[in-house]
Amino acid sequence: MQALLAISRLIDALNDRVGRSVYWLVLLTVIVSAGNAIVRKVFNYSSNAYLELQWYLFSAIFLLCAGYALLNNNHVRIDILAGRLSAKGQAWIDILGTIFFLMPMVCVFIWLSIPWVYETRTDISGSAGGLILWPARILIPIGFTLLALQGISELIKRVAFVAGKGPDPVLRHDALAAEKALAEDIKRMAEGKTG
Repeated sequence: MQALLAISRLIDALNDRVGRSVYWLVLLTVIVSAGNAIVRKVFNYSSNAYLELQWYLFSAIFLLCAGYALLNNNHVRIDILAGRLSAKGQAWIDILGTIFFLMPMVCVFIWLSIPWVYETRTDISGSAGGLILWPARILIPIGFTLLALQGISELIKRVAFVAGKGPDPVLRHDALAAEKALAEDIKRMAEGKTG
């Protein structure tokens, strides 16, 4: 189990490094978007290349940070059932969800995207002045591979936790959820006005 946990730590480090590096693409996206809008309004000039570059950057942020989001437990969850379970019960839900939903989905996306990227490697955008398409398309298998690796890492950590060989991989806060805290504030304000 210790060897698997070491592999998990390597995967975590990879996705952490990728995720933190991609932060800079957010700034670049904002600069390109603002520059494109300013040039369009001030100089009455527009370029499809700049618009497509914005889409490419957004795609890179979304796809390359999916594994980072899973690493940091920032992905979308629906905790109707899991919120009522113990930490080990929640780990079991994560294990089953990873095995039966996450991993098959990412494997299908990787399997289907690689030939598509290869076959369309010389395609150019249909828009006048558009960009070549392969840089955006190659992000699909790369992003889903990072997500698959992180899924494996999360699976290792949760199996280790359930087996009693590792710590709880999910940071749990004892504080109220944001929605409950807001409801409590509204209730206190209403009581203060009526009292």
